[in-house]
Amino acid sequence: MVRKKNKNVSNLRGRQLIAHENPKSPIAEQFRTIRTNLQFTSVDTDLETMLVTSASPSEGKSITTANTAVVFAQQGKKTLLVDADMRKPTIHYTFRVDNTKGLSNYLVKSHLVTELASKTDVEHLDVIPCGPIPPNPSELLGSDKMKSFIKEAKKTYDVVIFDMPPVLAVADAQVLSNAVDGVLLVVRSKQTEKEAIQKAKEQLDQTKANILGVVLNDQDIKSSNYYYYYGQ
Repeated sequence: MVRKKNKNVSNLRGRQLIAHENPKSPIAEQFRTIRTNLQFTSVDTDLETMLVTSASPSEGKSITTANTAVVFAQQGKKTLLVDADMRKPTIHYTFRVDNTKGLSNYLVKSHLVTELASKTDVEHLDVIPCGPIPPNPSELLGSDKMKSFIKEAKKTYDVVIFDMPPVLAVADAQVLSNAVDGVLLVVRSKQTEKEAIQKAKEQLDQTKANILGVVLNDQDIKSSNYYYYYGQ
């Protein structure tokens, strides 16, 4: 069983895995560009673990995380996507996997990472859903058991990506941020306020997080030169 680069990700609707379903589309190409830029930020060391978060809710964080995981898998890297949003999990919906067991089970009981991982329709990509929602997510994410999870996952997978709750909503992303190689921050065009982005960055800086970059989600594709290029 199983520094700073800004890129636009446009018009994502629903829980669409566009990088898998329409890999030749301009949006899928943007996800591949994000992947390349992430790899350039850690040119001297391999990017093995990362988390994706946002400043506030409803900014397209989870679907951005899922598509980013897809493009890493498409590169031939054995990739694990972990739903570490143990408050409002969505990965099991996106990939249509059972959520009766997941990350929370590992953190409170004895399980192997491979026992909890589910294969997906994307070659080289496995997912671990949230599992039953616990009453104390922050404490679990900051535990020694979580460190053991990361260590074990790295033995099996080339890339481990965590989907986390928004920074300004709860402390979960901050708790895990210095246990991974880097953090990717998602913001939504015309919705996320500048002050919220600045505050989110400040909170991540407080934990000495390695902020890899920012993804600008839902940018109007018609206004970009990228659209012009692909429209010819």
